[in-house]
Amino acid sequence: MTRDPQSILSQGAMRPLQIAAVTLCVLLNALDGFDVLAISFASPGIAEEWGIDRAALGLVLSMELIGMALGSVVLGGLADRIGRRPTVLACLVIMAGGMALATTASSVVNLSIIRLVTGLGIGGMLACTNALVAEYSNDRHRNLAVAIMAAGYPMGAIVGGSIATGLLASGHWRDVFTFGAAATALFLPIAWFLLPESIGFLVQKRGPGALEKINATLRRLGHETVSALPPAPQRAAKPSIGDLFAPGLARSTVLLTLAYFCHIMTFYFILKWIPKIVVDMGHAAAKAGDVLVWANVGGLAGATLLSLLTYRIAVRKLVIVAMVASTVLVALFGQGQETLGGLALIAGAAGFCTNAGVVGLYALFAKVFPTSVRAGGTGFVIGIGRGGAALGPIVAGFLFTAGFDLSLVAVLMGSGSLIAAGALLLLRERPAAPA
Repeated sequence: MTRDPQSILSQGAMRPLQIAAVTLCVLLNALDGFDVLAISFASPGIAEEWGIDRAALGLVLSMELIGMALGSVVLGGLADRIGRRPTVLACLVIMAGGMALATTASSVVNLSIIRLVTGLGIGGMLACTNALVAEYSNDRHRNLAVAIMAAGYPMGAIVGGSIATGLLASGHWRDVFTFGAAATALFLPIAWFLLPESIGFLVQKRGPGALEKINATLRRLGHETVSALPPAPQRAAKPSIGDLFAPGLARSTVLLTLAYFCHIMTFYFILKWIPKIVVDMGHAAAKAGDVLVWANVGGLAGATLLSLLTYRIAVRKLVIVAMVASTVLVALFGQGQETLGGLALIAGAAGFCTNAGVVGLYALFAKVFPTSVRAGGTGFVIGIGRGGAALGPIVAGFLFTAGFDLSLVAVLMGSGSLIAAGALLLLRERPAAPA
């Protein structure tokens, strides 16, 4: 029997180039993390320069999240058709261009459009990197690798945010986007030379020269080659959204989408509004940036701990616990603290739990969706879920403008994680999907 090339990766040891590809995906997700939060670090300066209220600022903060929703669905599906590698490169071009254009923005409308387009690339990138990490990891380390990839998001916010805080202390909010554009452009040649196409995708796609491409990649990775491809399915189906609602997969798709939608509302309420909330308490913008950095330090710690615990505890159980805890901690953040240190501590704890929940969800995506629809399925869930991401800052902004105080807004926004935990309680356990 002809051996499936993907099984060679799934059952074999992780080779150096596989580890390098996974590491690059972690760094690309870190880039996503900074690009998304660049507007948060810049928001106090934007509000001061243009004199906009909280409701308008909430809309600006959400625009790239709306773009991410579209990018996750459209570009995630495209990655299942044309390949992960070319889609990643296209996303980098979109992101670099969008960050550069943000430095030229002269109005709320102008900046909102630019952030919407930038979000297309960020959303597509996240869908692609999640699929690539799953497909270049072996069975033993897949959950850990996917969780570490997701941990790249707060890592990017920590490193990039620390730089942004320094830029804000001595410069202008536009400098944050200048730095982001340069950092994003730097990854284009790195991804071009280092990132191979997914073998899982090549096996699914086939086409002229597929065997030669697969063997060339296997040799490059340091694995044995194959003499022929395994038999193709009788129906070489083109991946579509309808496949996600086929019998046996529909329930999981719906519940994962609901969980992601609700939890991400809570997640982005914290990440998008921390700087503005802290500035409104009377602290400097640079100090507010420090609090947001500490929220992401907590997020990185949460992602790391969850990654390690996946070896001994089922991912779904870990995520449910993290989501319940995030509800409590977001509500606690809304009660306010007397010092910046106290704010940073609660923000870090909230970031720990909210990001652990997000990381665990990514691992569940990789487990539930098979190769043929993994990028598209991940993109669909993230894309629809990004509606929650976009609603989080918008709803909070309107609640603030309507006169609700921070303590009540935090309780309302934190309840999204509780609803998400309920959805995951209804998710049926199933064996890991084939890579």
